[in-house]
Amino acid sequence: MAVCYRHPSRETAVSCSSCGRPICPDCMTPTSVGMRCPECSRQPSKVRSLRTSSVGYSATQILIALNVAAYVAELATGASGGGGLSGWVYEHGALFGPLMSGGHHEYWRLLTAGFLHASLIHIGLNMLSLYFVGRSLEPSIGRANFVAVYFASLLAGSFGALLFQPGVPTLGASTAIFGIFGALIAVARARGISIWQSGLGPILALNLVFTLTVSNISVGGHLGGLAAGGLCGWLITEIGERRRKGSLALAGCAAVGLVSILAGIAVAGSAGLAPNGFTL
Repeated sequence: MAVCYRHPSRETAVSCSSCGRPICPDCMTPTSVGMRCPECSRQPSKVRSLRTSSVGYSATQILIALNVAAYVAELATGASGGGGLSGWVYEHGALFGPLMSGGHHEYWRLLTAGFLHASLIHIGLNMLSLYFVGRSLEPSIGRANFVAVYFASLLAGSFGALLFQPGVPTLGASTAIFGIFGALIAVARARGISIWQSGLGPILALNLVFTLTVSNISVGGHLGGLAAGGLCGWLITEIGERRRKGSLALAGCAAVGLVSILAGIAVAGSAGLAPNGFTL
């Protein structure tokens, strides 16, 4: 684990988004393109540190709240907390290729499916994962970049799920969470942090084994989200930070999401109905 360049006794996983030097919470200055060290922010170190600034709720917290609210709506409209897939919200929000083609055109499912969950255990595990990876990535790249990574990965995951199994209902935030993890690896690599020493490599390997070996897991969704997140992480570090073109990096992330929407629509109707199964 790296240590803060100003406080050698403090370990940290966050680096300055400009120079790449490791910084602890007392040395972080939030900017629109991520955390900056005191020198790069051109401010005294205590003017607006992470601990003293008032930035309201983080995007991670808001996204968790939205997922929980969607799950409550599922329960209120007939879903079972024990794993039953039913109710108005599920029926009108889950990703399902045949209902996005053949005259139905329910394209919103590409987005809404990422906020729905099959059971209390499902949402609990996903929100716990989102909390840990979100609190690692969001301070490092900034709120706007983090939100861009989340939604681009969610949409790419929906495309991947439809590409692999268009006729099987799919739901869950794991596509976006895999994307955050992919971006976290890309950012760590760009800032000289070994994914093996940081623990990211073993966690990725474990999650890939889980994805490929456990039943009812959307392989396409997880891989699609992971790939999109890694690409967005590269755009943010290489274009947004090193070349100082943050708007262009955000536009690139938006393009990943847009291409995913168009590709998802294109493959949505390539299989028949399979209503008895589902993937997460």
